[in-house]
Amino acid sequence: MNQNRVIAIAVAAVLAVLVLGYVGYRAFGPNGGQTADADANLSKIEQELAVPGPEGDMSLGDPKAPVKVYEYASLTCSHCAEFNKGTFPSFKKDYIDTGKVYYTLRDFPFDPIATAAYMLAHCAGPDRYFDFVDVLFSTQAQWAFVETPMEALKNIGKQGGFSEEAFDACMKNEKNFEHIKSVAERGAGTFGVRSTPTFFINGEKIEGAIPYSDFEPMLKKHLPGAEASDSDTPAPAGEITPATPQE
Repeated sequence: MNQNRVIAIAVAAVLAVLVLGYVGYRAFGPNGGQTADADANLSKIEQELAVPGPEGDMSLGDPKAPVKVYEYASLTCSHCAEFNKGTFPSFKKDYIDTGKVYYTLRDFPFDPIATAAYMLAHCAGPDRYFDFVDVLFSTQAQWAFVETPMEALKNIGKQGGFSEEAFDACMKNEKNFEHIKSVAERGAGTFGVRSTPTFFINGEKIEGAIPYSDFEPMLKKHLPGAEASDSDTPAPAGEITPATPQE
């Protein structure tokens, strides 16, 4: 076998491996093909929303839930505190805990003290982040709107197990600060967040602290089979079902 033939066979083998590798990647992707298929079914804004911050996302529920809800909130926002107290408990019990919704809270502080509060929640760690957020919202009036907010925030940190040294170190944590800043800047620049709370339900943008009676229908319409059940509902007697508009 001459040298040219050996080289030709070697080149053909390499090409075959590359082709098979490409086909396999296209078929299965880095995560067994599921991510590629899932992304193909998402709108552009849903794909953008799914990109986490530099340090990851703080989320609750099943990542495979059919409805994805992102909330942009400021810890010094009274309307956000109102939502957290009045709507979130029922929302969590009925939709997040039952696997219908995957919920992500995104930092969107409007002022330095809100940034400091988010830094404290992040320093508490992923397992205690939402507990700290709940406490900070429920005690908002005691630390956000006082003459010495940082001292008040430090006291809340102490109640949550932070020593004075740990609290001071947390406030100097550049990694957390840059994460919060990046998430907020992307929220404003990419998704047009201008006020809090702002929600995205499967990409649909909704603004304001919404009572549960109004918030729930917004969730339900994104559940599988919602459109079919609406269209299958018979019209009341004496009324005519309107024709579906054609595009």
